[in-house]
Amino acid sequence: MTYTAACVVGLVGALLLDIVVLRTGLVRRKAFWTAYGICLVFQLAVNGVLTGRRLVTYSPATVLGPRLIYAPVEDLAFGFSLVLQTLAWWVWWGRRARQARTSPGTATDARRITPT
Repeated sequence: MTYTAACVVGLVGALLLDIVVLRTGLVRRKAFWTAYGICLVFQLAVNGVLTGRRLVTYSPATVLGPRLIYAPVEDLAFGFSLVLQTLAWWVWWGRRARQARTSPGTATDARRITPT
């Protein structure tokens, strides 16, 4: 499998995880795109150093060819999928924890009841 193919699989998998499996819908939120934009700036800076100084190289046969600040465009898809998956899981686990804290009969619920 080429790097391009792996990145496409990762990208599609991350989108399916967000929209279909976990149903967090992060890609529909302005806050996600703002957070991703911040991550992208740093990703491009680090990628620029690593690939610009040839500390990391890519075989021309495994990438599409177009680059952004020395980094192959596939790196952007790969980085996007990593950020999306991480944040989707974070939101999903946060929702589960919130639901557990507010469910009737839980320890947290019992502490809210004050004796009269």
